[in-house]
Amino acid sequence: MNRWIVPVLACAASALAAPPGPAWSGGQGTIFNDGHDAFSLPMATLSRERRREFVVGNAFFNENWVAAPASTEARDGLGPLFHARSCSGCHTKDGRGAPPASPDDILTGLLVRLSIPGSGPRGEPLPHPIYGNQLAPRALPGSDPEAVASIVWESSSFSYPDNSSVSLRKPRLSLSNWHDGPPGPDLLTSLRLAPAIHGSGLLEAIPASALEALADPDDRNADGISGRLNKVWNPDTNSMSPGRFGWKANQPSLRAQTAGAFLGDIGLTSPPAPTEALSPPQLLRFAAFPSGGSPEVSPRIFDRVLLYVQTLAVPARRNLKHPVVKQGEALFKSLNCAACHLPDISTDTSHPVPELRNQSIHPYSDLLLHDMGPDLADGRPDWAASGLEWRTPPLWGLGLNKAVNGNTFNLHDGRARSPEEAILWHGGEGSASRDAFSRLPAPDRAALLAFLDSL
Repeated sequence: MNRWIVPVLACAASALAAPPGPAWSGGQGTIFNDGHDAFSLPMATLSRERRREFVVGNAFFNENWVAAPASTEARDGLGPLFHARSCSGCHTKDGRGAPPASPDDILTGLLVRLSIPGSGPRGEPLPHPIYGNQLAPRALPGSDPEAVASIVWESSSFSYPDNSSVSLRKPRLSLSNWHDGPPGPDLLTSLRLAPAIHGSGLLEAIPASALEALADPDDRNADGISGRLNKVWNPDTNSMSPGRFGWKANQPSLRAQTAGAFLGDIGLTSPPAPTEALSPPQLLRFAAFPSGGSPEVSPRIFDRVLLYVQTLAVPARRNLKHPVVKQGEALFKSLNCAACHLPDISTDTSHPVPELRNQSIHPYSDLLLHDMGPDLADGRPDWAASGLEWRTPPLWGLGLNKAVNGNTFNLHDGRARSPEEAILWHGGEGSASRDAFSRLPAPDRAALLAFLDSL
């Protein structure tokens, strides 16, 4: 029996017996685990049949894909250009990635988005004519990666009014050794840290009407917060839909997100994305490399991986009744942090996975785009998202990142090494909350951080 089946079945029984409350971040499917596997468990309410599918999806999420042809035909087709060999190569233990430890390390948990100025017919970013929309830092034997990426950290310091200080850093990206020639001066780049993926199915099940109701692009309530929906093309409905996944909310569904990750990160075609993501010069270069099938990820495997991502559980909150945590929660609300990091929302009644329906959840996100100021800007538009805007990242599980991934990196490029640093980088619509946090006495700042650690 798998190592997590027994405790999860016990959680399932308790979930059905107990009404969800503030600790049940992921509704009735919440799991009570604060260890290394906290982001990797199935929803406690998952049916036996879907639990079997979850196990299969987990295997294909974690195993390395190999070059074709191979004796393991179900797992061949890697590349020829790729970022990682498996989904978990970036999302370690279904958690977040990490920036490279040294400038010479090949990027894995951090990737580089590419584009050129302008937009396509539906508003999509324009891929570079040779290098596409994502840098491939790895290639199969017999060829070379698209380029070499290197990151150097630039340090600064933030001083509180009480004269205590915090060291901050930001990345400086260098790209060299372009295999197919220099990309030209118009290249736009953006670093993206691989996010934790637990609870993704619940976010998918939030009704579009709820997100539309939360949007306030004209700041009608004059609170300084003007969240916007990104609108992106949804290939499953052949229409524009609210974006809700990715750092700029540039994917409308987990199906689209999963297909994009298979193609862009591992170089694998799948039923929703059956065409190789190679430019004409690259197609010529790799013409002799064998394919792993058409598509390389079979419909059965794709559906199991999708189900796995949809039904990863959210771990419960901890220490809710601790006086310091309660104090921090009150401060979180009084500083208006909850205007973007929305604590409470409900899922719809029609998601294809029954366990995701009609759940009261606590993601601490509105899934909307917010102007975060010039210090965090990447200058790269993504559908309706400007170079200043980022989607509010969910905070559920924030305090377990260290236990799961051994790090506490935050923000889209991993520059923040702690939630405190992430707060201090807030600008734009987050400026007022950041400034109010910085004016708090040290014990109050510690209380707010203790609250975040309880999520």
